[in-house]
Amino acid sequence: MSQSSTEQLKKTPLNARHRAHGARMVPFAGWDMPVEYSGIVNEHLSVRSKAGLFDVSHMGQIEVAGKDALAAVQKISTNDATKLSVGQAQYSGLTTPEGTFVDDLLVYRLAGDHYLLVVNAGNIEQKYKWIADHTRDVGDVSVVNSSSRYALLAVQGPAAQAIVQALTTVDLSSIKYYWFGHGEVAGVRSIISRTGYTGEDGFELFIPPASAERVWNAILETGSAAGIVPVGLGARDTLRLEAGMHLSGQDIDETTSVLEADLGWIIGWKKADFIGKAALERQKGDGLTRKLVGFEMIAAGIARHGYPAYAAAGEGIVTSGTQTPFLKKAIGLAYLPIAATAIGTEFEIDIRGRRAPARVVSAKFYKRSRS
Repeated sequence: MSQSSTEQLKKTPLNARHRAHGARMVPFAGWDMPVEYSGIVNEHLSVRSKAGLFDVSHMGQIEVAGKDALAAVQKISTNDATKLSVGQAQYSGLTTPEGTFVDDLLVYRLAGDHYLLVVNAGNIEQKYKWIADHTRDVGDVSVVNSSSRYALLAVQGPAAQAIVQALTTVDLSSIKYYWFGHGEVAGVRSIISRTGYTGEDGFELFIPPASAERVWNAILETGSAAGIVPVGLGARDTLRLEAGMHLSGQDIDETTSVLEADLGWIIGWKKADFIGKAALERQKGDGLTRKLVGFEMIAAGIARHGYPAYAAAGEGIVTSGTQTPFLKKAIGLAYLPIAATAIGTEFEIDIRGRRAPARVVSAKFYKRSRS
Protein backbone atom coordinates (compact mmCIF):
# COMPACT_ATOMS: atom_id res chain seq x y z
CA MET A 1 0.00 0.00 0.00
CA SER A 2 1.32 3.44 -0.84
CA GLN A 3 1.79 6.07 1.81
CA SER A 4 -0.87 8.30 0.23
CA SER A 5 -3.46 5.51 0.28
CA THR A 6 -2.58 4.72 3.90
CA GLU A 7 -3.16 8.34 4.86
CA GLN A 8 -6.62 8.27 3.28
CA LEU A 9 -7.72 5.40 5.53
CA LYS A 10 -9.47 6.15 8.80
CA LYS A 11 -7.56 5.29 11.94
CA THR A 12 -8.77 4.17 15.35
CA PRO A 13 -7.32 5.87 18.46
CA LEU A 14 -5.06 2.81 18.88
CA ASN A 15 -3.52 2.88 15.40
CA ALA A 16 -0.08 4.02 16.59
CA ARG A 17 -0.16 1.42 19.36
CA HIS A 18 -0.87 -1.38 16.88
CA ARG A 19 1.99 -0.29 14.65
CA ALA A 20 4.43 0.14 17.54
CA HIS A 21 3.76 -3.43 18.64
CA GLY A 22 4.33 -4.93 15.22
CA ALA A 23 0.79 -5.62 14.09
CA ARG A 24 0.38 -6.34 10.38
CA MET A 25 -1.96 -3.63 9.15
CA VAL A 26 -4.42 -3.89 6.26
CA PRO A 27 -7.17 -1.71 4.79
CA PHE A 28 -10.62 -2.86 5.93
CA ALA A 29 -13.90 -1.07 5.17
CA GLY A 30 -12.02 2.20 4.77
CA TRP A 31 -9.97 1.76 7.96
CA ASP A 32 -6.32 0.96 8.65
CA MET A 33 -6.71 -2.08 10.90
CA PRO A 34 -4.52 -4.82 12.43
CA VAL A 35 -5.10 -8.18 10.75
CA GLU A 36 -2.74 -10.08 13.08
CA TYR A 37 -0.17 -9.65 15.82
CA SER A 38 1.33 -13.05 16.67
CA GLY A 39 -0.38 -15.05 13.94
CA ILE A 40 -4.02 -15.89 13.27
CA VAL A 41 -3.81 -19.44 14.64
CA ASN A 42 -2.16 -18.38 17.90
CA GLU A 43 -4.61 -15.52 18.41
CA HIS A 44 -7.61 -17.74 17.63
CA LEU A 45 -6.52 -20.46 20.06
CA SER A 46 -5.71 -17.91 22.76
CA VAL A 47 -9.30 -16.61 22.64
CA ARG A 48 -10.70 -20.14 22.80
CA SER A 49 -8.51 -21.16 25.75
CA LYS A 50 -7.54 -17.94 27.55
CA ALA A 51 -8.42 -14.45 26.35
CA GLY A 52 -7.95 -11.98 23.53
CA LEU A 53 -8.19 -8.20 23.28
CA PHE A 54 -9.66 -6.62 20.15
CA ASP A 55 -9.73 -3.04 18.92
CA VAL A 56 -13.14 -2.71 17.27
CA SER A 57 -13.29 1.07 17.37
CA HIS A 58 -14.01 1.08 13.63
CA MET A 59 -17.61 0.08 14.39
CA GLY A 60 -20.20 2.84 14.14
CA GLN A 61 -22.49 4.19 16.86
CA ILE A 62 -25.75 5.97 16.08
CA GLU A 63 -27.96 7.33 18.86
CA VAL A 64 -31.72 7.66 18.60
CA ALA A 65 -33.42 9.73 21.30
CA GLY A 66 -36.66 11.55 22.00
CA LYS A 67 -40.26 10.86 22.99
CA ASP A 68 -40.79 8.77 19.85
CA ALA A 69 -37.38 7.04 19.85
CA LEU A 70 -38.92 3.60 20.32
CA ALA A 71 -41.23 4.12 17.35
CA ALA A 72 -38.23 5.13 15.24
CA VAL A 73 -36.22 2.07 16.23
CA GLN A 74 -39.22 -0.15 15.61
CA LYS A 75 -39.62 1.26 12.10
CA ILE A 76 -36.04 0.83 10.90
CA SER A 77 -35.07 -2.45 12.61
CA THR A 78 -36.47 -5.96 12.23
CA ASN A 79 -36.42 -7.14 15.84
CA ASP A 80 -38.97 -6.07 18.45
CA ALA A 81 -37.39 -3.35 20.59
CA THR A 82 -40.41 -3.26 22.92
CA LYS A 83 -38.91 -6.38 24.49
CA LEU A 84 -35.83 -4.45 25.61
CA SER A 85 -35.48 -3.28 29.18
CA VAL A 86 -33.15 -0.41 30.02
CA GLY A 87 -29.71 -2.00 30.17
CA GLN A 88 -30.46 -4.69 27.59
CA ALA A 89 -29.31 -5.19 23.99
CA GLN A 90 -30.57 -7.21 21.04
CA TYR A 91 -29.31 -8.35 17.65
CA SER A 92 -31.37 -6.97 14.78
CA GLY A 93 -31.42 -6.12 11.09
CA LEU A 94 -31.52 -2.83 9.21
CA THR A 95 -33.48 -3.72 6.09
CA THR A 96 -34.58 -2.38 2.73
CA PRO A 97 -38.24 -2.37 1.60
CA GLU A 98 -37.41 -5.68 -0.13
CA GLY A 99 -36.51 -7.28 3.20
CA THR A 100 -32.80 -7.46 2.36
CA PHE A 101 -29.95 -6.12 4.45
CA VAL A 102 -28.67 -2.59 4.69
CA ASP A 103 -26.70 -3.94 7.66
CA ASP A 104 -27.04 -6.01 10.80
CA LEU A 105 -26.71 -4.20 14.10
CA LEU A 106 -26.99 -4.27 17.87
CA VAL A 107 -29.67 -2.16 19.58
CA TYR A 108 -28.92 -0.99 23.13
CA ARG A 109 -31.61 0.60 25.29
CA LEU A 110 -29.75 3.27 27.25
CA ALA A 111 -32.89 4.84 28.76
CA GLY A 112 -36.62 4.83 28.24
CA ASP A 113 -36.35 7.16 25.25
CA HIS A 114 -32.69 6.71 24.29
CA TYR A 115 -31.18 3.95 22.12
CA LEU A 116 -27.67 3.25 20.89
CA LEU A 117 -27.34 1.42 17.56
CA VAL A 118 -24.01 -0.23 16.77
CA VAL A 119 -23.50 -0.73 13.03
CA ASN A 120 -20.67 -2.19 11.00
CA ALA A 121 -17.63 -0.19 9.93
CA GLY A 122 -18.31 0.19 6.22
CA ASN A 123 -20.25 3.26 5.08
CA ILE A 124 -21.23 4.43 8.56
CA GLU A 125 -22.29 7.87 7.32
CA GLN A 126 -24.59 6.32 4.71
CA LYS A 127 -26.21 4.12 7.34
CA TYR A 128 -26.69 7.14 9.57
CA LYS A 129 -28.38 8.97 6.69
CA TRP A 130 -30.56 5.94 5.96
CA ILE A 131 -31.77 5.86 9.56
CA ALA A 132 -32.22 9.63 9.76
CA ASP A 133 -34.09 9.81 6.44
CA HIS A 134 -36.45 6.96 7.35
CA THR A 135 -37.34 8.36 10.78
CA ARG A 136 -38.07 11.98 9.82
CA ASP A 137 -41.81 11.35 9.80
CA VAL A 138 -41.92 9.44 13.09
CA GLY A 139 -42.32 12.42 15.42
CA ASP A 140 -40.19 13.65 18.32
CA VAL A 141 -36.92 11.89 17.60
CA SER A 142 -33.31 12.92 17.11
CA VAL A 143 -30.76 10.76 15.27
CA VAL A 144 -27.07 11.47 15.85
CA ASN A 145 -23.96 9.82 14.43
CA SER A 146 -21.97 9.58 17.65
CA SER A 147 -19.23 7.28 16.35
CA SER A 148 -16.51 9.82 17.16
CA ARG A 149 -17.54 9.74 20.83
CA TYR A 150 -16.60 6.11 21.35
CA ALA A 151 -13.65 3.78 21.16
CA LEU A 152 -14.70 0.15 21.42
CA LEU A 153 -12.57 -2.63 22.90
CA ALA A 154 -13.57 -6.28 23.19
CA VAL A 155 -12.19 -8.72 25.75
CA GLN A 156 -13.17 -12.27 24.80
CA GLY A 157 -12.43 -15.75 26.12
CA PRO A 158 -12.74 -17.92 29.25
CA ALA A 159 -10.53 -15.56 31.28
CA ALA A 160 -12.26 -12.37 30.08
CA GLN A 161 -14.46 -11.84 33.14
CA ALA A 162 -11.62 -12.25 35.62
CA ILE A 163 -9.39 -9.87 33.68
CA VAL A 164 -11.96 -7.08 33.36
CA GLN A 165 -13.22 -7.63 36.92
CA ALA A 166 -9.74 -6.81 38.24
CA LEU A 167 -10.07 -3.37 36.62
CA THR A 168 -13.58 -2.40 37.76
CA THR A 169 -15.76 -2.28 40.85
CA VAL A 170 -18.83 -3.22 38.80
CA ASP A 171 -19.99 -6.75 39.64
CA LEU A 172 -19.59 -8.34 36.21
CA SER A 173 -21.31 -11.54 37.31
CA SER A 174 -24.51 -9.51 37.61
CA ILE A 175 -24.42 -8.54 33.90
CA LYS A 176 -26.21 -11.21 31.89
CA TYR A 177 -25.50 -12.08 28.26
CA TYR A 178 -26.71 -9.24 25.99
CA TRP A 179 -27.08 -6.87 28.93
CA PHE A 180 -24.81 -3.99 29.90
CA GLY A 181 -23.87 -1.79 32.80
CA HIS A 182 -22.08 1.47 33.48
CA GLY A 183 -18.93 2.03 35.49
CA GLU A 184 -15.21 2.65 35.34
CA VAL A 185 -12.70 0.27 33.80
CA ALA A 186 -9.09 1.12 34.61
CA GLY A 187 -10.39 4.43 35.95
CA VAL A 188 -12.16 5.28 32.70
CA ARG A 189 -15.94 5.65 32.40
CA SER A 190 -17.37 2.90 30.28
CA ILE A 191 -20.42 1.11 29.03
CA ILE A 192 -19.66 -2.52 29.87
CA SER A 193 -21.57 -4.82 27.54
CA ARG A 194 -21.64 -8.61 27.82
CA THR A 195 -21.58 -9.15 24.07
CA GLY A 196 -19.06 -10.27 21.48
CA TYR A 197 -18.37 -11.73 18.05
CA THR A 198 -16.31 -14.81 18.88
CA GLY A 199 -18.62 -17.44 20.39
CA GLU A 200 -16.89 -16.95 23.76
CA ASP A 201 -17.97 -15.14 26.90
CA GLY A 202 -16.64 -11.64 27.13
CA PHE A 203 -17.24 -7.92 27.25
CA GLU A 204 -17.26 -4.98 24.88
CA LEU A 205 -16.22 -1.67 26.41
CA PHE A 206 -17.44 1.68 25.05
CA ILE A 207 -14.95 4.30 26.25
CA PRO A 208 -13.84 7.84 25.33
CA PRO A 209 -11.33 7.72 22.43
CA ALA A 210 -8.79 9.76 24.37
CA SER A 211 -8.65 7.02 27.02
CA ALA A 212 -8.44 4.06 24.64
CA GLU A 213 -4.68 3.53 24.97
CA ARG A 214 -4.87 3.71 28.76
CA VAL A 215 -7.54 1.00 28.94
CA TRP A 216 -5.87 -1.12 26.24
CA ASN A 217 -2.56 -1.13 28.13
CA ALA A 218 -4.24 -1.83 31.47
CA ILE A 219 -6.11 -4.84 30.09
CA LEU A 220 -2.97 -6.33 28.54
CA GLU A 221 -0.95 -5.76 31.71
CA THR A 222 -3.64 -7.12 34.03
CA GLY A 223 -4.35 -10.08 31.77
CA SER A 224 -0.75 -11.03 31.06
CA ALA A 225 -0.67 -13.73 33.74
CA ALA A 226 -3.85 -15.23 32.26
CA GLY A 227 -2.30 -15.32 28.79
CA ILE A 228 -4.27 -12.56 27.08
CA VAL A 229 -3.03 -11.52 23.63
CA PRO A 230 -3.99 -8.70 21.25
CA VAL A 231 -6.05 -10.06 18.36
CA GLY A 232 -6.49 -8.79 14.82
CA LEU A 233 -9.19 -9.04 12.19
CA GLY A 234 -7.90 -12.37 10.86
CA ALA A 235 -8.67 -14.35 14.00
CA ARG A 236 -11.82 -12.30 14.58
CA ASP A 237 -13.10 -13.67 11.28
CA THR A 238 -12.17 -17.31 11.96
CA LEU A 239 -13.63 -17.09 15.46
CA ARG A 240 -16.95 -15.64 14.30
CA LEU A 241 -17.24 -18.21 11.50
CA GLU A 242 -16.56 -21.09 13.91
CA ALA A 243 -19.38 -19.69 16.04
CA GLY A 244 -21.70 -19.46 13.01
CA MET A 245 -21.97 -15.67 13.10
CA HIS A 246 -22.71 -13.71 9.92
CA LEU A 247 -20.40 -11.17 8.33
CA SER A 248 -22.18 -8.13 6.88
CA GLY A 249 -21.26 -7.47 3.28
CA GLN A 250 -20.24 -11.07 2.79
CA ASP A 251 -22.82 -13.50 4.24
CA ILE A 252 -25.59 -10.89 4.25
CA ASP A 253 -26.08 -7.84 2.03
CA GLU A 254 -28.64 -5.98 -0.08
CA THR A 255 -29.19 -9.12 -2.20
CA THR A 256 -30.02 -11.46 0.69
CA SER A 257 -33.19 -11.38 2.76
CA VAL A 258 -33.40 -11.94 6.50
CA LEU A 259 -35.22 -15.24 5.92
CA GLU A 260 -32.74 -16.44 3.30
CA ALA A 261 -29.96 -15.73 5.81
CA ASP A 262 -31.73 -18.08 8.26
CA LEU A 263 -32.22 -15.19 10.68
CA GLY A 264 -35.99 -15.37 11.05
CA TRP A 265 -35.53 -15.24 14.82
CA ILE A 266 -34.60 -11.53 14.60
CA ILE A 267 -37.91 -10.64 12.93
CA GLY A 268 -40.61 -9.14 15.13
CA TRP A 269 -43.58 -10.54 13.22
CA LYS A 270 -46.05 -9.14 15.76
CA LYS A 271 -44.81 -5.56 15.27
CA ALA A 272 -47.28 -3.27 13.52
CA ASP A 273 -44.75 -2.62 10.77
CA PHE A 274 -41.10 -2.11 9.90
CA ILE A 275 -39.24 -1.44 6.67
CA GLY A 276 -39.30 -4.67 4.70
CA LYS A 277 -41.98 -6.45 6.73
CA ALA A 278 -44.45 -6.80 3.84
CA ALA A 279 -41.78 -8.30 1.58
CA LEU A 280 -40.69 -10.75 4.26
CA GLU A 281 -44.28 -11.78 4.95
CA ARG A 282 -44.74 -12.49 1.24
CA GLN A 283 -41.53 -14.48 1.12
CA LYS A 284 -42.54 -16.44 4.20
CA GLY A 285 -45.89 -17.26 2.62
CA ASP A 286 -44.48 -18.17 -0.79
CA GLY A 287 -41.62 -20.21 0.65
CA LEU A 288 -37.89 -19.77 0.23
CA THR A 289 -36.00 -20.81 -2.87
CA ARG A 290 -32.59 -20.72 -1.14
CA LYS A 291 -31.14 -20.48 2.35
CA LEU A 292 -27.79 -19.92 4.06
CA VAL A 293 -26.40 -23.14 5.57
CA GLY A 294 -23.29 -24.33 7.32
CA PHE A 295 -21.09 -26.90 5.63
CA GLU A 296 -17.92 -28.88 6.20
CA MET A 297 -15.60 -30.25 3.56
CA ILE A 298 -15.61 -34.03 3.18
CA ALA A 299 -12.33 -34.15 1.23
CA ALA A 300 -9.25 -31.94 1.29
CA GLY A 301 -9.82 -28.37 0.25
CA ILE A 302 -10.80 -24.99 1.67
CA ALA A 303 -13.80 -23.19 0.20
CA ARG A 304 -13.57 -19.40 0.02
CA HIS A 305 -15.99 -16.53 -0.46
CA GLY A 306 -17.46 -16.53 -3.95
CA TYR A 307 -16.72 -20.15 -4.85
CA PRO A 308 -19.57 -21.81 -6.82
CA ALA A 309 -21.51 -24.64 -5.17
CA TYR A 310 -23.33 -27.43 -7.01
CA ALA A 311 -26.13 -29.55 -5.56
CA ALA A 312 -28.54 -31.96 -7.21
CA ALA A 313 -31.24 -29.31 -6.70
CA GLY A 314 -29.26 -26.54 -8.40
CA GLU A 315 -26.40 -24.11 -7.94
CA GLY A 316 -25.38 -22.03 -4.95
CA ILE A 317 -22.49 -19.92 -3.72
CA VAL A 318 -20.06 -19.93 -0.80
CA THR A 319 -20.09 -16.76 1.29
CA SER A 320 -17.51 -17.65 3.97
CA GLY A 321 -14.98 -20.44 4.37
CA THR A 322 -11.82 -21.28 6.27
CA GLN A 323 -9.71 -23.98 7.88
CA THR A 324 -10.53 -23.50 11.55
CA PRO A 325 -7.62 -23.46 14.00
CA PHE A 326 -9.64 -24.92 16.89
CA LEU A 327 -11.92 -27.45 15.19
CA LYS A 328 -9.18 -28.31 12.71
CA LYS A 329 -11.54 -28.79 9.80
CA ALA A 330 -12.55 -26.85 6.71
CA ILE A 331 -15.95 -25.22 7.21
CA GLY A 332 -18.03 -22.46 5.71
CA LEU A 333 -21.37 -20.86 4.93
CA ALA A 334 -23.15 -21.07 1.60
CA TYR A 335 -26.46 -20.20 -0.01
CA LEU A 336 -27.96 -23.38 -1.47
CA PRO A 337 -31.28 -24.21 -3.17
CA ILE A 338 -33.85 -24.91 -0.46
CA ALA A 339 -34.11 -28.58 -1.46
CA ALA A 340 -30.40 -28.99 -0.68
CA THR A 341 -30.38 -27.41 2.78
CA ALA A 342 -31.24 -30.37 5.02
CA ILE A 343 -28.54 -31.45 7.47
CA GLY A 344 -26.46 -34.20 5.89
CA THR A 345 -27.09 -33.19 2.28
CA GLU A 346 -23.96 -33.56 0.17
CA PHE A 347 -22.96 -31.18 -2.61
CA GLU A 348 -19.82 -30.01 -4.39
CA ILE A 349 -17.79 -26.80 -4.32
CA ASP A 350 -15.61 -25.65 -7.18
CA ILE A 351 -12.22 -24.99 -5.61
CA ARG A 352 -10.02 -23.46 -8.32
CA GLY A 353 -11.39 -25.67 -11.05
CA ARG A 354 -11.67 -28.83 -8.96
CA ARG A 355 -14.99 -29.96 -7.55
CA ALA A 356 -14.62 -31.04 -3.93
CA PRO A 357 -17.36 -32.75 -1.88
CA ALA A 358 -18.97 -31.00 1.09
CA ARG A 359 -21.79 -31.75 3.50
CA VAL A 360 -24.47 -29.52 5.07
CA VAL A 361 -24.06 -29.32 8.86
CA SER A 362 -25.31 -27.02 11.62
CA ALA A 363 -23.92 -23.53 11.17
CA LYS A 364 -23.17 -23.46 14.90
CA PHE A 365 -19.89 -25.25 14.32
CA TYR A 366 -18.52 -24.37 17.77
CA LYS A 367 -20.33 -24.05 21.07
CA ARG A 368 -18.37 -23.05 24.16
CA SER A 369 -18.58 -25.07 27.33
CA ARG A 370 -20.99 -23.54 29.84
CA SER A 371 -19.58 -25.45 32.82
